Amino acid sequence: MRLHNLPRPFKILNIALLVVLCVFVFGFVVEHVWNWLMPAVFGLRTITFLQAVALIFLGKVLFGGFHRHGGHCGGGRHWRDKMEARFATMTPEERERFRAGMRGRCGFPPSEPNTPTSV
Repeated sequence: MRLHNLPRPFKILNIALLVVLCVFVFGFVVEHVWNWLMPAVFGLRTITFLQAVALIFLGKVLFGGFHRHGGHCGGGRHWRDKMEARFATMTPEERERFRAGMRGRCGFPPSEPNTPTSV
């Protein structure tokens, strides 16, 4: 069964288990690579597993951030291709209605109020 076909609680459980597994694997790798390389090269002390996990977290905060990759307002090339194909099949009225609905969302500028200009 594919992940997107599972009920929501099972998806959350699968993602949580995947995160825990990744933390253990990356923590183990960082700990052992650090303890193999850093004391020999730089004369630093060895570290524990929890210190390795803390280093991963610190590196993520300092260099990677905690942003979503391909969130609902971006999505990358796949999203763009899908929307271009959908947009090509729309009538001009549907396109304008879509544009009006997107104004003010996902980086699109908000619509300007229709105020008459005085002379």
